[in-house]
Amino acid sequence: MAGAHATKPDHDYHLVDPSPWPILISFSMLFMAGGAAFYFHDKPYALYVMLGGFAAVVYIAYRWWSDCIAEGKQKPSAHTGVVQKGLRIGMLMFIASEVMFFFAFFFSYFHSAFLPMELLNDTNWAETKASFPPAGQKTVNPWSLPLFNTLLLLLSGTTVTWAHASLLNGNRRDLIRALAATVVLGLVFTGVQALEYHHILEHYFKLSDNNYTSNFFLATGFHGLHVIIGTIFLIICLVSAKRNSMTEKHHLRFEFAAWYWHFVDVVWLFLFVCIYIMGR
Repeated sequence: MAGAHATKPDHDYHLVDPSPWPILISFSMLFMAGGAAFYFHDKPYALYVMLGGFAAVVYIAYRWWSDCIAEGKQKPSAHTGVVQKGLRIGMLMFIASEVMFFFAFFFSYFHSAFLPMELLNDTNWAETKASFPPAGQKTVNPWSLPLFNTLLLLLSGTTVTWAHASLLNGNRRDLIRALAATVVLGLVFTGVQALEYHHILEHYFKLSDNNYTSNFFLATGFHGLHVIIGTIFLIICLVSAKRNSMTEKHHLRFEFAAWYWHFVDVVWLFLFVCIYIMGR
């Protein structure tokens, strides 16, 4: 008892075990980004460096997240109220950084729309006002596939909320059902967006056509990447729910996944209104 009492921490914080993953993923991301930069300049072997860095990032992320899940499962007492509060603040800060990431795309889009470069060259405002999208530029009908995808994401927001409520009420059956429905909706959204991209590239425009098309593909494409990441996040939570490894009091992984998914929903609403509807 004396020995146990001596090793008991006298604070509410959790000191993590030493891990090689932070430094390894830093170098992996360096190789991935550096390889991509050199690949864009047609340097030899740059593609292999980029792909190797990407593979290392995926592997290390898998191992690191597995350790985090195991830590929360095997040492639940380590996740005290103070620790959970800190983790929530960290997730909120991450989402805030994601907001600023998409802010850059919206800034570029509206800068091109309201202050085009022609205006800086003393071109008449009445002429430049209608230059974005450029004259004759085909635009996507927002009331077809984009509207369908909007309804899919709004529905997925309700199902993930249903899943969270089911978890808080100890209803494991509805938790699994709602999570599975959310995952399916996320996968369908990705499939529909891929179909939309295929149709756009064949009949409308390409990424390098002009400033409007570049903004369109970058904003919607990075959002699609976030949907894929969020879907993977929810699949992990679904597996955890089937293994009954989440409880009403300890389910930070699902809480963060739900926050992230709602963030993805809100960003898409802004994209749908600003780029699809206003962009016409």
